[in-house]
Amino acid sequence: MKSKQSFTDDVYKVVKKIPEGKVLTYKQVAEKAGRPNAFRAVGNILNKNYNPEIPCHRVVRSDGTAGGYNRGADKKMQRLKQENVQGY
Repeated sequence: MKSKQSFTDDVYKVVKKIPEGKVLTYKQVAEKAGRPNAFRAVGNILNKNYNPEIPCHRVVRSDGTAGGYNRGADKKMQRLKQENVQGY
């Protein structure tokens, strides 16, 4: 019998798959994790993440702005620029 993963685990699994140089929106992550209207929950989950294997800096707002980052918005922008993400 397959164990049931939590939504947090599902979010981390989706975010881990975002390749360097690419981004997804909070809404896209919520959709891929199976709860399309839970985009605010995605933000709350990622705000608590300090695992460097989960690249939460690659998740941005739907309006194209970077959004929050638990290490500071400037650090998020810096990391996106280092990865040559278009528009950042």
